[in-house]
Amino acid sequence: MQPLQHPRNMTEDEWRLRVDLAAAYRLVALFGWDDLVFTHITTRVPGPEHHFLINPYGMLFEEITASSLVKIDLEGQKVVDSEWPVNPAGFNIHSAIHAAREDAHCVMHTHSINGVAVSAQADGLLPISQQSVIALASLGYHDYEGIALEEQEKPRLVADLGHNNALMLRNHGLLTVGRTVADAFVAMYILEAACMAQVRALAGGRELRLVDQHIVDGIAEQLKTVTRGGGGALTWPGLLRRLDRRMPGYAD
Repeated sequence: MQPLQHPRNMTEDEWRLRVDLAAAYRLVALFGWDDLVFTHITTRVPGPEHHFLINPYGMLFEEITASSLVKIDLEGQKVVDSEWPVNPAGFNIHSAIHAAREDAHCVMHTHSINGVAVSAQADGLLPISQQSVIALASLGYHDYEGIALEEQEKPRLVADLGHNNALMLRNHGLLTVGRTVADAFVAMYILEAACMAQVRALAGGRELRLVDQHIVDGIAEQLKTVTRGGGGALTWPGLLRRLDRRMPGYAD
């Protein structure tokens, strides 16, 4: 991982968060889940102020660095000067979840082609792969209400997410939350992989074999054993090493 040399005008904790969040943006681009500049990943900055970090609006995900991230408040307004604008409308979904879920320190939203395709299918995510079974253990659904600009949609969005770690936004895309950037990213990786497998399986034109519900119900406990209870922390260092090789500069 690239060395952390934080600026004097912020804490080491904030700088570490900035590096992780910039890495997440770069990884979304590396995996091909980005949609130009039109989705967001946000994370809460430690402290009582309820400040958050978000991408500079107009910068491609592959260009984002730790220092370029913009600090905003719960209304999506800049609290530290930046030459880049932010997209308050794009923060609408994120602000609702951050405000309602104390554990949702990071909120990740994508418009990946596979995610949008499955979100448009009437049955949603099917239990046809190991990735889908893992995702289904903590997945909610939210019906499409147009571009998420309206305040009145927020309580419905929060209710549909509930206590889950992932939300399928119908006809729109995918969303995951986590206590850390790593947790939210790994949850998105699993959900995206499940959607990709479903799109390919349905394209095969043959009858699908579904996993029994009792296996879906028990997968959460099995997952704790597989990840040693570490969640995204198990894979995050390796993902950062991959970035160092393929897309360095995120920690600038």
